[in-house]
Amino acid sequence: MNHLLNLVTAFSIVLMAIVLISLRRSHIRVEYSVSWLGAAATLLLLARWRAALDWLTRALGLSDPATGLIMIVFCVFLGVFYRFSVIISDLKDANIAMAQRVAILEYRIEALNEKQQTLEHS
Repeated sequence: MNHLLNLVTAFSIVLMAIVLISLRRSHIRVEYSVSWLGAAATLLLLARWRAALDWLTRALGLSDPATGLIMIVFCVFLGVFYRFSVIISDLKDANIAMAQRVAILEYRIEALNEKQQTLEHS
């Protein structure tokens, strides 16, 4: 069990470092980095605070803390992935609306150009 906790600790520290480096280099936006930092902090907290992990494992009805930790890790990252799915859906909707507005503007520009050409030829 201690080996697994040490592995999760190392993973969470590496994840935090990667997110902070990416944030510093502007590879990730601040609002997205918060989710990843929160997930990494949760993992670090559970890996280092054994009493909390034992309590959560019992609350989930499990007898093995390693199984509880893996289940909690899965749930934490599932929450992060869900959040990003919502963000991607919002961005897709905004992209569609923007493409429609651009198409309308292009149509109006073409109509004005045709009208101007008609007036010039008259």
